[in-house]
Amino acid sequence: MGAGGGSGGAAAAGRVFWLPALALTFNAFTWGVSWWPFRQLEARGLHPLWASALIYCVALVAITLWRPGAWRDLVRTRSLWWLVLAAGSTNATFNWAVTIGDVVRVVLLFYLMPLWAVLLARWLLREALTAGAMCRVALALAGAAIVLWPPDQGLSALPVPRSLAEWLGVLGGFCFALNNVMLRREAERPVSTRALALVLGGALVPALVAATLSAFGTVPYPPAPAPGWVLGALAMGVVFLCGNLALQYGAARLPANITSVVMISEVLFASGSAVLLGAGHLTPALVLGGAMIVGASLLAARG
Repeated sequence: MGAGGGSGGAAAAGRVFWLPALALTFNAFTWGVSWWPFRQLEARGLHPLWASALIYCVALVAITLWRPGAWRDLVRTRSLWWLVLAAGSTNATFNWAVTIGDVVRVVLLFYLMPLWAVLLARWLLREALTAGAMCRVALALAGAAIVLWPPDQGLSALPVPRSLAEWLGVLGGFCFALNNVMLRREAERPVSTRALALVLGGALVPALVAATLSAFGTVPYPPAPAPGWVLGALAMGVVFLCGNLALQYGAARLPANITSVVMISEVLFASGSAVLLGAGHLTPALVLGGAMIVGASLLAARG
């Protein structure tokens, strides 16, 4: 009986670890392959900004029905509106970028997050700039330079983004870092209030940007309702809601460093699916620079 109890305890401990890890992997997979359904919606006339707003409206309705009191907390807490802005900007920039650009390059530039996180944590959280943090910054910058260096222009060219998608990828990584720093800063707030801030931002910011650009003729207005894009957007809304719930479940049950390592698998899901489906290309320079950027993320998780 003693041996059987020990085996049962080990199995239970294994489930305690693997179920949250699988939940986090599901969330990473959802984001990693999200570029494909966004492109399908765009092919049906729905711009990724409008698609992002509609998708997050599903989660917004769900959280409102679940915790209506969270609205009162959100309205009363000014600092949480920075989280609304950061979360919404992350979704708007990332979803737009992977829809129009080389998915591999966009995702790697997005994962420059450790660079921005160090600087934002110093500014907003007054965290010290340690030697390890500076090494991660240097590694991420070197990786970005390799990814961005034009292969046909020699050493005289500057390693800077050269397309809208690349600029959006870099900006999205900065907003994602701000999102994470603000989550840490507002850690004492109720989970439902922070979740409401995240999904409200995901719906509100893309909608405002889309409406502004549509008014100037830069982005098309949503097409007339049709089963193809309406059902697709609703289905994505449900999947994204499940992904966010999986993230909440996994992150609450695993150490932060393990959570960060598992979430980096998004790079693998995005790059693998993009290469297989022709939405991204791998070159030796891209692999080397990408390895350095991911390495900086892994070092940040280890820290």
